[in-house]
Order: sequence, then structure tokens, then C-alpha cells
Amino acid sequence: MMEWTNAIVQGVLLGGLYALFAAGLSLIFGVMRLVNIAHGDLIVLAAYFGLTTSVMLGVHPFAALMVVVPLMAGLGYVLQRGLLNRTLGDDILPPLLVTFGLSVIIQNALLESYSSDPQKLSGGAIETASLQIGGLALGVLPLLTFGIAVVVIALLQWIFYATSLGRGFRAVSDNQDIAQIMGFNKAHVFGLAMALALAVTAIAGILLGIRTSFDPSVGGGRLIFGFEAVIIGGLGNLWGTLAGGVILGVAQTIGAKIDPGWQLLAGHIVFLIVLAVRPNGLFPRVDH
Repeated sequence: MMEWTNAIVQGVLLGGLYALFAAGLSLIFGVMRLVNIAHGDLIVLAAYFGLTTSVMLGVHPFAALMVVVPLMAGLGYVLQRGLLNRTLGDDILPPLLVTFGLSVIIQNALLESYSSDPQKLSGGAIETASLQIGGLALGVLPLLTFGIAVVVIALLQWIFYATSLGRGFRAVSDNQDIAQIMGFNKAHVFGLAMALALAVTAIAGILLGIRTSFDPSVGGGRLIFGFEAVIIGGLGNLWGTLAGGVILGVAQTIGAKIDPGWQLLAGHIVFLIVLAVRPNGLFPRVDH
């Protein structure tokens, strides 16, 4: 019984990481209906930025966030203003094709720069530290990751519903033309949304890099986990994204408990079941 409880708790904590993968996707889709195929590769890019920063400056990966978060946010703004805004319109195909191309470019650039050898961020003692709670041994890093996911999503929710920037996001999301008339610069608002999404992606990339090894080709898998968490939770609903991440994480750890080969399969099966039963996700966004 204890083993199963442990598997579920580990799954919940893993869900925090998946929610961080997914939060940027959810935000971007919520604001501009853009499906970013390069999202997983941008997570991996952030992990490599973290690696370079921590090695060059000799700092802990968490300290590297001070460099990587603004760097990724700036990259997001430039990407959106310079490239992605030109693809947005009624047709969903151009952004899909452009972000797919971006994904290929990022992967190849990382291969050229860093080779295909797996890398890992050195988190030091935090990687192996654990807390005994009852009969459960909970890793400090997964607990911290889950805590960070909750804080990040709460912050995004607050920005979205309680700030003037959030009003801009919601206005542009609801009706771009009316928002333009009201004085919102659509291109700038979209740029800020992508900057915010990639700032979250930076945090996800650093935590991924401390938790597990990564190489230029792992972006696709991270993208799928992010998509599944977003769709299970409900498109554009940030707290739903956290719930989706947790459901996916628990499905994977229970699957792995039954049979190690079932870990990823169990997550995909749960995703398909949710999609079949609730096509809009478990907690679709209701604007208030």
C-alpha cells in the first residue's frame, strides 16, 4: 500500500514540472491562439543557456536563472515581434509551419554548438536531499519544483486577471480589432505574452536540466508532455494546466509501478481517455 501511495505522491510532484512545461503553452494559446511547436526545443535551449551560464560564471543553476530568465524573455519578445506576429491570422497553418521550422533550427543549432552528448546541470546536494514524511521519502528537488510551479501559475493568474498587462492580454484575446481601437498595440501585447511565456520556459528548462540529463533532441518529448497537460487541464486555464500536469505525472508513475515499460504509455492513454470524454479538457476556461 505504501509503495502505491509513494508512486502517487511522486507523480503529483512530477506533475509540477509538467505544469511548468505547459504553462507557457497555455498562456500563448490563451492570448493569441498560437500553437507553438518549438516550445519543447525552447525548454531545452533554456537548459543549455543555464549550462553555459553556470559553467562560465561558476554559479549554481538556480543563480543562472538571473541570466537565463531575462535572456529567454528577450528572445521571446524579439521572436514574436520579428517573426511570429507575421504568421498570425485566421489560418492556423502558418504559425504551425513556422514554429516547426524554428524547432528544427534550434535543434540543429544546439547540435552544432554543444554536440549530441547528453548534458546535465549540477544542482549539488539538492539533487539527492530528501525529507522523511511518515513513511514517504520526498525528494527536496521535486518538492521545490512543485512549489515553484504553484507560485509561477499563481503569478501568471494574477498577471492575467489583476493587472493592466493582463487586461491587455484578455482584451486582445477576446477581440483583436476592438483592442486595437481601445489603444492596445496588438503586436506589443503579443510580444509581451511570448516574453512572459519564455520566462516561464526558462525556469522549466533549468529544473529539467537539474532533474535529468538532456541533449538537443529531447525537445519533442517535452512538447508532448506540455501539450497533454494543457489539453487534459483545459486550454487556456492556468490552474487547469497544473491539474493536467499532476494527472499526467500520476498516470506515468502508476504506469511505471505496474510495468517500467508502461510509464509513458500510461500518460498517453490517460490523455486519450480525457480527450475522448471531455474534448475541451477537464477544466475549460470560463472568462470572468
